[in-house]
Amino acid sequence: MNKIILADSQAIFRAGTAKVLAMDEDMRIIAQCTDLERMFHAITTFPGAIVVFASSLQPDFARLAMLLETTGSRGVVVIENSETPSSFLRQGFRGVVFRNVTGTALVECVRRVAAGDTWLPTQTAQPESPEDDMVGARVRDRLTPKEMRIVALIVQGCKNREIALRLKTTEQVIKNYLRSIYDKTGVGDRLELALFTIHHRVLARAAAEAGHKMEVEAQNASGLTA
Repeated sequence: MNKIILADSQAIFRAGTAKVLAMDEDMRIIAQCTDLERMFHAITTFPGAIVVFASSLQPDFARLAMLLETTGSRGVVVIENSETPSSFLRQGFRGVVFRNVTGTALVECVRRVAAGDTWLPTQTAQPESPEDDMVGARVRDRLTPKEMRIVALIVQGCKNREIALRLKTTEQVIKNYLRSIYDKTGVGDRLELALFTIHHRVLARAAAEAGHKMEVEAQNASGLTA
């Protein structure tokens, strides 16, 4: 049984990675970390693990590589499209995948690293195409302002109850909105919705703007009641 530690500040990607890896009978998720402190603690607590972590956490890579070596663990780095995979292998990490890696490739990477091999993406990350922008823009234009706010909160990892509280409505109303959003985006659940949003920059930008507006409104409201 391969012990897996996941470390990523983005809740949606962490949940998606856990969901994919947990489907493999030989893998067991033993820790999910949102920041560097928790990740380093988990590595020390569970030696001999495969540590799948996001480069966006910006750890001290030399310190991390040394800790992995001393604990008999191996690191798989999840990198952004602008980063160079081979540079991480040179620093002592055993596997590298781009953030938009397919589930099949991610599982194969972790298997290979667990077996003592190394893994690099077979090709460089593909730049976003104009067609992707068109899809994102089309979905953005189909969503109502209320639906866009719900999308923004989904991307932040909020559950239906929290969304209902933030938007001052009921969970059932949120469920109804989500069915409409799923129909408009062509996804099947909240995880797919979040990943779809993040992978389409036009839509992601609109969701971020909606989230920012909600934060401003919340701050203004708290200022009035203070």
